[in-house]
Amino acid sequence: MSLTPTARLFRTGAGSDLVLTRTFRASAEDVWASLTEPERTARWFGPWKGDAAPGRTIQVQLAYEEQAPWCDLRIDACTPPQRLALSMTDDSGSWQVELLLSETAGSTELRFVHHLSTEDGIGEIGPGWEYYLDMLVATREDSPTPDFGDYYPAMKPYFDELPGD
Repeated sequence: MSLTPTARLFRTGAGSDLVLTRTFRASAEDVWASLTEPERTARWFGPWKGDAAPGRTIQVQLAYEEQAPWCDLRIDACTPPQRLALSMTDDSGSWQVELLLSETAGSTELRFVHHLSTEDGIGEIGPGWEYYLDMLVATREDSPTPDFGDYYPAMKPYFDELPGD
């Protein structure tokens, strides 16, 4: 786990994609379980409840945010163990993300894509995703969990100045 930002920004016809990656020495099925099983997501993001299926909405608790709020999370697409597309609306706005897994020779790359309609606030958004993905790494490796204070505001300048490809 590194406290060096990994994100890249890609401009698209609809806005920008903020892309972060992590690699795991595990099968795609095992990493998929960390992303989708409630007891495993609770360790790094927050628990969820509901009937999870494409087109349905579940409730997820943002366990590592102030006051640990619950919010609606819509499952837009789900192709186990390769792709999970989600949308969420909360007090901070609307979020559309995709989690894409690819496995090669016993390692799985997670490509996390946040589809941004605007780059406003990217200096706050980016460090948060770096933190959550490092939380995922820490829980999978059974290593100490990171401290958000190491991510924000330290990483804000990186994201504010992130050039688009």
